[in-house]
Amino acid sequence: MDHTPHDASAEANPLRRLTLAELRRRTSMKWRTYPDDVLPLWVAEMDVPLAEPVVRAVTDALARGDTGYPAGTAYAEVFAEFARERWGWGGLAVARTAIVPDVMLGVVEMLKLTTGPGDAVVVNCPVYPPFYQFVGNADRKIVEAPLDPGHRIDLTTLEAAFRTAVAGGRRAAYLLCSPHNPTGTVHTAAELAAVAELAARYGVRVVADEIHAPVVAPGTAFVPYLSVPGAADGLSLLSASKGWNLAGLKAALAVAGPAAADDLARLPEEVGHGPSHVGVLAHTAALRDGRGWLDALLAGLDENRRLLVDLLAAELPAVRYAPAEATYLAWLDCRGLGPVDDPAAVFLERGRVALSSGTDFGSGGAGHVRLNLATSPEVLTEAVRRMAAAVA
Repeated sequence: MDHTPHDASAEANPLRRLTLAELRRRTSMKWRTYPDDVLPLWVAEMDVPLAEPVVRAVTDALARGDTGYPAGTAYAEVFAEFARERWGWGGLAVARTAIVPDVMLGVVEMLKLTTGPGDAVVVNCPVYPPFYQFVGNADRKIVEAPLDPGHRIDLTTLEAAFRTAVAGGRRAAYLLCSPHNPTGTVHTAAELAAVAELAARYGVRVVADEIHAPVVAPGTAFVPYLSVPGAADGLSLLSASKGWNLAGLKAALAVAGPAAADDLARLPEEVGHGPSHVGVLAHTAALRDGRGWLDALLAGLDENRRLLVDLLAAELPAVRYAPAEATYLAWLDCRGLGPVDDPAAVFLERGRVALSSGTDFGSGGAGHVRLNLATSPEVLTEAVRRMAAAVA
């Protein structure tokens, strides 16, 4: 179900609040990986000030000296409320949740609960590069199930991947990216129900990375995987980090379907020591009191998607781009520019714009770049101008 947004007009567009000079004072990865003459539109950090409720929660905690270990279920409770309001989903049961340090570390823990060393994990490529890194480091092997040409799940391809993954009677998992990174695809309820049916048929456990779920374009309905028929033995990872730019304040939530509760109960106690207590407070404040800020952000992102369409049409008509249904990422097909496997390298060297290389996203990524459009319209305009000059 589509959410009914708060009045975004009550909040200023956070993407228009900070100047480039102010942003360059930041010391995070986005702003310290490249020299100052490079416009960094690569890693998933947004060029926004924090929502005021988050700032208050963090500063109040510091003033109290409240910097110990996390405790309680407030994060899960407010996420359940958010899910009911935004997604029409009342199935996020607090009793079937656990706090984990972040989504990817939570993914690894869910894979440990459902598979063993050497088992296969199916992914839909092109997909978020850490899927390959974390799965490999967890001593599991990747089986790719490429998306179809429209960037949607190809059920025939997925079934073949499931068949390969469970060959020899081994356990297997399907690491579902929902919404999908880098394409921004939002899977429909029918698609997810078909996934659940296939997973049940082959005995594959579904672990859903739903970190971008709060960042969905107006008019698009996000469907939690655990809400569809047949998904009762699934596991999901959720976080406020992408919606409110909180990656440096570590906290995420693992959620089990009713038939996976016993699996989640086996999560080692020490995993819950990894999240930041201040991070939990920040995420809780964002979900509870920062919804108006989120709506203003979503409106600003939608403006930037439309701006990017116009900019590319005017400056780089050979680059193909379909505005995403979710995330603040743009997946650009640059193959029309010529036979260059890694256009990101060209845009960086000749245009001084840093983008994510499509080759890092697995099969189907060559000739593409991922652009982070969570920036000001001015920076986005200058970036595309530089990109065009780089290939002129």
